[in-house]
Amino acid sequence: MSKVEQIERDVRKLSDQEFATFRAWFSEYDAARWDEQFEMDAQSGRLDAAADAALADHAAGRSRPL
Repeated sequence: MSKVEQIERDVRKLSDQEFATFRAWFSEYDAARWDEQFEMDAQSGRLDAAADAALADHAAGRSRPL
């Protein structure tokens, strides 16, 4: 059994309260990991082309206020 399969099995066994606690922790953990990856991508220049395209679209009037 893989680690992921073991985790899935263990999560299914959690009580409602334990699952709520786990879900809150995992949501925060997942967001922090995503933020780290985004920051690494931004620093490495991997997002430069997307940013340049967005700025060009905005300058050409192909954007709207949020």
